[in-house]
Amino acid sequence: MDNFSTIKLDETDLQIIRLLQHNARITNKELAAKLDLTPTPVYERVKRLERMKVINQYVALINPKLIGKDLMAICMLRLEKHTKEKLADFEAHVATIPEVVECYHLAGQYDYHLKVLVKDMNTFQDFIVNKLSVNANLSNIQSSFVMSKITDSTAVPID
Repeated sequence: MDNFSTIKLDETDLQIIRLLQHNARITNKELAAKLDLTPTPVYERVKRLERMKVINQYVALINPKLIGKDLMAICMLRLEKHTKEKLADFEAHVATIPEVVECYHLAGQYDYHLKVLVKDMNTFQDFIVNKLSVNANLSNIQSSFVMSKITDSTAVPID
């Protein structure tokens, strides 16, 4: 499905999504037990949700601090030029920088919002000077540093 229009999902589909968002390692047998179904139809529903791209991927969520990524920065960026080619060049550049874990193209005061994970302030400075600002189309970078996370979820709200 390429058009990303809203897909009709029944309550069982929604419950499967809720359960998988909470624990992607749950087995089909465990899913079936929680849904009061047999494993085969649950397996078929999960496969259908994957084919329809409702479920995009399964990942392990890592605690950044436990692997030495103690500093999270939010960078708000403005570009000089906004041609299709310049935007594509900038996005391709940012996509190659491993410290950038999220990047959003925005409407409003800033053009891009980046979430950056690094070891410390020295590493952040190196990131800005040697990785991010080498893109000639950048006109402004404003960075803020996260003091604490209040909420952090990867789950999409399911009504």
